Amino acid sequence: MNKDSRIFVAGHKGLVGSAIVRTLQEGGYINIVTKSRSEVDLLNQKEVEDFFASENIDYVFDAAARVGGIYANDHYSGEFIYENTQIQTNLIHYSWKYGVKKFLFLGSVCIYPKFAEVPVKEESLLTGYLEPTNDAYAIAKISGIKMLQAYNKQYGFKGVSLMPSNLYGIGDNFHPDNGHVIPAMMTKFNNSNGKSVTFWGDGTPMREFLYADDLADACLFAMDHFENAEIINVGSGENVTIKKLANTIARIVGYYGDIEWDTTRPNGTPNRPLDYSKMTELGWKPKHSLYQGLKKTYQWFIENTYYDSCK
Repeated sequence: MNKDSRIFVAGHKGLVGSAIVRTLQEGGYINIVTKSRSEVDLLNQKEVEDFFASENIDYVFDAAARVGGIYANDHYSGEFIYENTQIQTNLIHYSWKYGVKKFLFLGSVCIYPKFAEVPVKEESLLTGYLEPTNDAYAIAKISGIKMLQAYNKQYGFKGVSLMPSNLYGIGDNFHPDNGHVIPAMMTKFNNSNGKSVTFWGDGTPMREFLYADDLADACLFAMDHFENAEIINVGSGENVTIKKLANTIARIVGYYGDIEWDTTRPNGTPNRPLDYSKMTELGWKPKHSLYQGLKKTYQWFIENTYYDSCK
C-alpha cells in the first residue's frame, strides 16, 4: 500500500476496525475511507455496490461483523449467521467488481474444529466438528474465507484471510452478557459492589488472547506480504486458563471478593492456541503482553464507559 492509497476500513467503529484506523493513521496513510451504517448499510447490496462504484477504493480491510461472547453467539445464532454472511458477501463481491487491488478478510479462531490438534495450524480448517455454541458465527466466517479463495482462483482477486486468537482491547463491547470474556469480566468486577461474581463454566478452559492493536499491526503486515487468499493465523503466544484470567483482571480492577463458577453453563472449547509461525517467520510479532494489554483496556474502560445500569 502507498501512503496515498484509498483504503476502506469496513467496521471502523468496532474493536478491530478502530484499531486498524489508528494504526493506519500512525503509519502516515492519508486517504482512509470510513462509513457509518447510516451512510452505507453493509447488509444492503445496492448501497454497497453504489459505494464501490463511486469511491475508487484501492484496498479493503474487512473488520465489519456481528460479534459477541458465548452468550450472544448461543442466543442470537440466526442473526449472527445472516448478518455476517451478508456483509462479507457484499464486500468481497463488489470489491472485486470495482477493481480493489487487495482485500483483507478477518475471521476468528472459532473457525477451527473444537478438538483440533494444538497449536492449531491453518490446515486444520474443516477437519472436524465445530464448537456448537458459536458454530453459526464460525460457519459464516468459513464461508467468507472460501468465497475469497474462490474469487482468487477464478478471477485472480488478491486477498488474505487472517484468523486471530481471542481479541480484546480499547473500544470493546463491555456489556456483562453480550460482550466477550475480558470486557464482560471487567464490567462485572467493576460493578460488583463487593458482592461475589459468577462466571460461566468451571474456569479450566484455556484461551490465547490478542490485543486488538497488535492484530491491527498484523493486518497491515499481512496486506504487504500475502495476496493469494491464504488463511494466516495471528496469535500472541500467551495461553491462560479462564480462571487465571479472572484472577488477573480482578487484581487490575481492584476486586478482592469471591469468584464463583457456574458449572451448569458450557465451558466452550477446552484449548485452542494458534500456530502463527507463518507470520513470525516473516518477522512479525505482537508488541503487548497480556498484562500490558489488560491494563490499557481497563484504563480505557474507566475513562470512557460505565455499565452502571447493568448492576
